[in-house]
Parts: sequence; structure tokens; C-alpha cells
Amino acid sequence: QVQLVESGGGLVQPGGSLRLSCAASGSIVSIHLMGWYRQAPGKQRELVALITSGGSTNYADSVKGRFTISRDNAKNTVYLQMNSLKPEDTAVYSCNLQIVAGLGALYDFWGQGTQVTVSS
Repeated sequence: QVQLVESGGGLVQPGGSLRLSCAASGSIVSIHLMGWYRQAPGKQRELVALITSGGSTNYADSVKGRFTISRDNAKNTVYLQMNSLKPEDTAVYSCNLQIVAGLGALYDFWGQGTQVTVSS
């Protein structure tokens, strides 16, 4: 059994910063790809950022230069540092982890989602 717990969302003014965390626990053998996605009201879920087990990263054009994804493999945790936040960044942010668990099968796990609201 694997559980993901997200934290760090909230209300912030435009130009402000937030740091999201997503910690995995349970029967984890290894974690491959880690990512953050977001879904704004009335819109489809979109990829925000990805990080591979080797540390390579990929970002949506809309967040490049403002957001930074990182991971702590010892803690099975992925982070999203969000700077220079804009009202259009308002969304529910969810982490996605590709985890080798239990007997060695690869599974796709999602966090519960955390609300980020950017407003003055």
C-alpha cells in the first residue's frame, strides 16, 4: 500500500511564492517519474512540471522561469517551488508519481490535490 500526502497550497497575492510538497510512503521500491499537474475551474488538467529519477526536468511554457521542481529521493518527496505567482496560476495542483511498489510492479499514483489561489 502506498500513500501520497500533499501540502503547501493556499492563498497568495500576485507576485508571491508558495512551495508544494508531495510525500510518498508505504511499500515503495523506487520512484521513477515525478510530476505536478494542475486543473483550473472549467479547464482540463495540464502538466506543470516533471522530474526524472536522474534529475532531468521539464516545464510547461507558462511556468518556465517561475516554477522549480525538485525531489528528495531519501524522503520520497517531490517539491514545486512557485515564484512570481499570477492569478492564472490559480488551480488545484496534484502530484503524480510512478512508483515501483511491493513485488516490483510499476504503478501510477496521484495525490489528493491542493488548492492554490492567487488573488489580491
